[in-house]
Amino acid sequence: MLKSILILNHKRLNKMKKIRSIFLLLLIFTFSCTTNDQSQDRPNILFIMSDDHAYQAISAYDDRLIDTPNIDRIANEGIIFNNACVTNSICAPSRAVILTGKHSHLNGKIDNHSPFDTTQVTFPQLFKNAGYQTAMYGKLHFGNNPKGVDDFLILPGQGDYINPKFLGKDKDTVITGYVSDVITDLTLDWFKTKRDEDKPFLMMYLHKAPHRAWWPSPEKFAEFYEKKFPEPETLFDDYSGRGTAAKTAEMNILTHMQYMHDSKVRPSTMEEMGDVQPEIVYVRGDGTLMRPNAGGFNRPFGRANEEQKKKYDVTLDKINKDFKENWPNMDDKEKMQWKFQRYMQDYLATISSVDDNVGRVLDYLEESGLDKNTIVIYTSDQGFYLGEHGWFDKRFIYDESFKTPLMIRWPNEIKPGTTSEEMVQNLDFAQTFLEAAMIDAPSDMQGESLMPLMKGDKDSWTRDAVYYHYYEYPSVHMAKRHYGIVNKEYKLAHFYYDINEWELYDRINDPNEMNNVYGDPKYSDIVEKLTQDLIDMRFKYKDSEELDQSFIYKRK
Repeated sequence: MLKSILILNHKRLNKMKKIRSIFLLLLIFTFSCTTNDQSQDRPNILFIMSDDHAYQAISAYDDRLIDTPNIDRIANEGIIFNNACVTNSICAPSRAVILTGKHSHLNGKIDNHSPFDTTQVTFPQLFKNAGYQTAMYGKLHFGNNPKGVDDFLILPGQGDYINPKFLGKDKDTVITGYVSDVITDLTLDWFKTKRDEDKPFLMMYLHKAPHRAWWPSPEKFAEFYEKKFPEPETLFDDYSGRGTAAKTAEMNILTHMQYMHDSKVRPSTMEEMGDVQPEIVYVRGDGTLMRPNAGGFNRPFGRANEEQKKKYDVTLDKINKDFKENWPNMDDKEKMQWKFQRYMQDYLATISSVDDNVGRVLDYLEESGLDKNTIVIYTSDQGFYLGEHGWFDKRFIYDESFKTPLMIRWPNEIKPGTTSEEMVQNLDFAQTFLEAAMIDAPSDMQGESLMPLMKGDKDSWTRDAVYYHYYEYPSVHMAKRHYGIVNKEYKLAHFYYDINEWELYDRINDPNEMNNVYGDPKYSDIVEKLTQDLIDMRFKYKDSEELDQSFIYKRK
């Protein structure tokens, strides 16, 4: 009897052990599946940024100048922001703001020449630490060892359009070809041969185009030279309704755009015509010289091999023939119009190549199935003048340089065809990407995640105005230092350092920003409120009068 009881208990004990083992295996399996699902649920991020791409040159915003069907795909299949803007409209500072989520005065990169504070944490570092595979191809503009990036090939400084050199983690290399095509080839090669399929990825795909000087591919060069583009209504602005800053800036297409550097007039043609513009030279505060047009025609064209030069010469011959036949008989208005067309032909031709290449990458995402869990962002490091107010370049708080294109696609998360009118900035990118990837953002980042707007939750978005501060003066283009506050209705700016002038623009009734109404009694209440809001905003973002005066250039 006792033996029977012991045998029965032993059988029961074995059965319980088997049940516990099965239960434990189920727990492990469930945990494993949950962990894998969570890992797979973390979205991939493809961050596409061009350099100086004006929102006016994207057909999703305005189709009068160019058709950009591939970039438009991102907007049509996701959200487009109509009031996206930057904190400081100049290349390297904008990129530093994007990487750190902090204003220029805190990350140290207030202009293209001041050093970036390398102790700052960048969002790619946070992604890498969280298990993402990270990569960067194209134009960073500062530094040669991007933090938190597993694999990279980046252009040194501004880089070159033709047969560009790249700085790499292991070695530097020169690649034959056109820069937009090459950057895309590198990006696609990474996707096909280097991507770790067990990890989500952060890919930073960064175009050089359409940065000055605008050298298209030979094919686009020929195609766009045959096109004619509509002139902006403010092409011949005389700045009578604005202050000293607009009147003294050196970015006028007629006066400051260079024949050889920008319009592709050959040096031999300039010598023959005897009409050579003087070289513009600045002296930085440290005594070093700065030549914004150094190399002129010869530097970019000189990088081409003989086969490439033959292709370019076909169009160059036409440009120089046209110049020699027509220029001597033109008045200033006609010269301005000729230069504007040459500007648009080359600038927009470089953008056409960017659009083609964006399409190549989007097509690969769809063919590989990666599109289903990949957030795709398209933006620029700032806006750009396309003849508005007679200008090229950027820098000012005025809309064409202050506003930047921004569109985001995220299948099953962002409703296709969504539009946002809210005031958003490049300051917000880092926190947006981190929240989407379920990574905690550092408490000292200064932006706001765009996730509520991406999800259609406008009620959770509380910001109604943004802060702007430009520092690089005196320097290239002589845009005076200024800071300001902008909301959907008004823009208040203070120009300082060597002047003390205020400007207020009614963004609803004066969208071209032609008339400074700061002294108009009808706007006195608006001035009072915005001035206090600006004071509060400078305190919030830890900007100060001492920092305003800390950066000095001298002009030769």
